[in-house]
Amino acid sequence: MLKKVGVSFLIVLLTVGSLVIPQKANAAKSNEATRGEFIQQVVRALNLPLSDGSTLKFKDVDIQLAPYVEAAVKASLVYGRSTTVFDTNGTLTREQAFVISARAANTDKTYPMSLLNKFKDKREFGASLRPEMAKSIGLGLMKGYSDGTAKPKQAVMKNEMRAIVNRLVQVSQPHPEEATVALRIMGTTDIHTNLMNYDYYQDKVIQDYGLAKTGVLIDEAREEVENTLLFDNGDLIQGTPLGSYKVKEKPLQKGEVHPSVAGLNALNYDVMSLGNHEFNFGLDYLDNVIKGAEFPVLNANIYDETTGKNRFTPYVILDKEVSDSKGVKHTLKVGVIGVVAPGIMRWDGSNLKGKVKVEDGVDTVEKFLPQVQKEGADVVFVIAHSGIGDDVHDNGEDDVTWQISALEGVDGILTGHNHALFPGDFTDVKNVNSEAGTLNGTPVVMPNRFGSHLGLLDYQLKMENGEWIVVSGKGSVREVHKDSDKVNQKVVDAVKEVHKETLDYIRTPVSKTTAPLTSYFGLIRDDSSIQILTEAQKHYVEDKIKGTEYEKLPILSAGSPLKFGGRYGPDYYTDIPAGDVSIKNLADLYVYDNTVAAVVLTGKNIKEWLEMSSGAFNQVDPTKTEEQNIVNENHRSYNFDVIDGLTYEIDITQPAKYDSKEGKLVNETATRIRNLQYKHQPIDPNQEFVVVTNNYRGSGNFPGVRDAKEIIFYQDENREAVIEYLETIDQIEPYVDNNWSIQPVKGAKMIFETSIKGKEHIGDDTRIKYIQPTKEGYGKYELK
Repeated sequence: MLKKVGVSFLIVLLTVGSLVIPQKANAAKSNEATRGEFIQQVVRALNLPLSDGSTLKFKDVDIQLAPYVEAAVKASLVYGRSTTVFDTNGTLTREQAFVISARAANTDKTYPMSLLNKFKDKREFGASLRPEMAKSIGLGLMKGYSDGTAKPKQAVMKNEMRAIVNRLVQVSQPHPEEATVALRIMGTTDIHTNLMNYDYYQDKVIQDYGLAKTGVLIDEAREEVENTLLFDNGDLIQGTPLGSYKVKEKPLQKGEVHPSVAGLNALNYDVMSLGNHEFNFGLDYLDNVIKGAEFPVLNANIYDETTGKNRFTPYVILDKEVSDSKGVKHTLKVGVIGVVAPGIMRWDGSNLKGKVKVEDGVDTVEKFLPQVQKEGADVVFVIAHSGIGDDVHDNGEDDVTWQISALEGVDGILTGHNHALFPGDFTDVKNVNSEAGTLNGTPVVMPNRFGSHLGLLDYQLKMENGEWIVVSGKGSVREVHKDSDKVNQKVVDAVKEVHKETLDYIRTPVSKTTAPLTSYFGLIRDDSSIQILTEAQKHYVEDKIKGTEYEKLPILSAGSPLKFGGRYGPDYYTDIPAGDVSIKNLADLYVYDNTVAAVVLTGKNIKEWLEMSSGAFNQVDPTKTEEQNIVNENHRSYNFDVIDGLTYEIDITQPAKYDSKEGKLVNETATRIRNLQYKHQPIDPNQEFVVVTNNYRGSGNFPGVRDAKEIIFYQDENREAVIEYLETIDQIEPYVDNNWSIQPVKGAKMIFETSIKGKEHIGDDTRIKYIQPTKEGYGKYELK
């Protein structure tokens, strides 16, 4: 049975701008099929429901043909040349015919664009129509010519039209079983040393994430499909106190296997690509880590500054023995290319500048694809430690999975870096198919972070004319079993010793606090958990710059609420109770393994820095009386820097001056930062300051910071600066100097969400009022 084509099919615009098709007033020859004839044949063949054609606005469709055109338009197969002209007698090109047929075909399968490679004139295909053309090829609707061309712009003959329609009908008919190979690529990303199912910051077992939990999914996924490969996408060796312990307290020794690598070895990973955080501890440390891997470790876009050669192995071709559906063994050559975000030169410039250079990820994949194919790869995958991005590409940008997915010859992508899910998130990105898990027709997975999910790329392959053809491909993600305490024992055994040592390490007391340190309101008011960080950083740098040219400059210190719920959930806040403060609490206070940096800036630069930070808030309309959410969820909390040593107010009735994601100027005349003062006087735009921050901010592209006169990087972590500071005081006396505030907006009802636990820490602040619980673990609050 053929199912009827519903309106859920995407619309094919036969005159869309990117598809330039020379048109004639009428078909020049009587044996050329017209648009009207083809539509009538397709509607009849698919038995689409017919009406009287009265809804049509086209003036050139006669009464006999109108019901068929109307049915095609309702089924979203075609549009007209304009709102009033359908061009019934216009010439039908092969490309038009095959796109319409692909849309109308009774199948949910998706096909890779690599199928287009079989035609010499593949570049003549309309760029936006390539996924549909690939589908048409995969379904067998489109047949090429003996000279290896497809001739997409050639007119369709009437006999060819009938053959196309017949093939369209046959697509839904049962076929004799063909031998196929089911291939599954499993993938993880952004593990960040979350090897055990353990939260070192809260010092407790959890079931939400950890490689030991992901390992259960891996075992299950391997049981389901005979032919599998397992990839990791990096950001593996940094992120928890365990990672810090193996760098600072018990450094990795020569010949020792890093615990994160030991975990991957235990699960029999086939290949790994490097993430940006692999470079946090320098190249020598990374080289030592790689030596312990029992699998290839890849990167293609990092080059040695001196030799110009690839610093790491750029790609690998795996000889994978597979069994087809009839039990016959084959050797499948699987090509894998790895790339990382070029931002490593900003984030870890102190470790990398003068040693390596990084090329654009898209250009790199394009460079190595022909080489991998020439060496015999049957299928090619890219492991991209790069976010999804969008359809606009700036050379050297970090998030370029969108562009890589559009490259001909890429059969699938394991991506990461965004700490998000695909399929699932990014539904508003162009050419996303969340149902199929594809981007630009290419299967893609991004399995979140910390081992909370496993990504799956599932394919059906078949041999055709001596070559492996991808018949279908799909991307999906699976979440770990939160309701089970089952773990992968191989991972547990591989890391249990260092896990125990890490527990001893994090439980070591270093100080006391007379009151709780929390971050529940770190975006809304001055916060004691940030204040202690900025004080510690300032103390550290004061000593470091003695005797330098900057010794007499005023020192300011920047900090942000690093743990503020959001995408990590209602428990992702700093919450250190009064009493002993141990190393685990310091990790909770400062999540990242950043190192201290100091930037030399003018008052003008600092103003722009704060303007960028203030993008954490949505604009408030003072004329509205309904609730207005003031927190901009697209602005990461770690990008909301508070600069202590100054006083200022934030006017959120003004639009944000900079884009929250890229720091691009969007409202040149906007001014959110008001009454900016140093020592009770308006800040001098030309006065120089030393502002203490971290290597991430110092190496980044933040407005203001990017104009720094000087950037000084130190090797010690910000957490170590806190420990050093605490050793100089008997105990912590949490306080805030209230050096900044959000200006009140008369008449506006400004609301925000934070953990429901925050209501216990409002204190005597009359500006904050708890309203009610919202989603699980969160509460709604009002800022007066």
